[in-house]
Amino acid sequence: MVLLAAVALAGCGVPLDSQPRDIDDPRAQGSSGPLAADAGTAIIRLYLVRDARLVRVARRVPTAQPPGGQLQELLKGPSASESAEGLTTALSTMNVIDMTVVDRRATVSIAEPAGQGARNDEVLAFGQIVCTLTSQGADVGTVSFVSGGRPLAVPRADGSLADGSLTIADYAGLLDS
Repeated sequence: MVLLAAVALAGCGVPLDSQPRDIDDPRAQGSSGPLAADAGTAIIRLYLVRDARLVRVARRVPTAQPPGGQLQELLKGPSASESAEGLTTALSTMNVIDMTVVDRRATVSIAEPAGQGARNDEVLAFGQIVCTLTSQGADVGTVSFVSGGRPLAVPRADGSLADGSLTIADYAGLLDS
């Protein structure tokens, strides 16, 4: 009887994760004041840029966002209050055409650049997308990029190019701590 009760109690409680994860607590993000009434009830994490570093920010949105909605929020750039805190975006000249998610792999389609050569903040732009999409939870585990239907080699934080799946770990050297 005691053994049966112990087994039954062992099944109760909080399940353990296989690795550490962030807790979605808006107070932990350093909110400095009350939120506007129309700010929304869902929180998504976006990666913006400050001083050539990727900075995670919490943004309130009206409802929970699927990966496509998260990307659209990122592409809007920083809000007025985020800009006032010195946050910017490196995505202003990148033309994202489409995104699909299959088996937790997001494939982001980028228009071919109009000009010659690469921008010096290109690594930050790709890092913003990869870090934002892979930090939301279980929907996206990796991100790859295509242009013109072909895999696109994009820069990692270490300067190497990757034409396959990327994760937030590929941009760890650019993350603001």
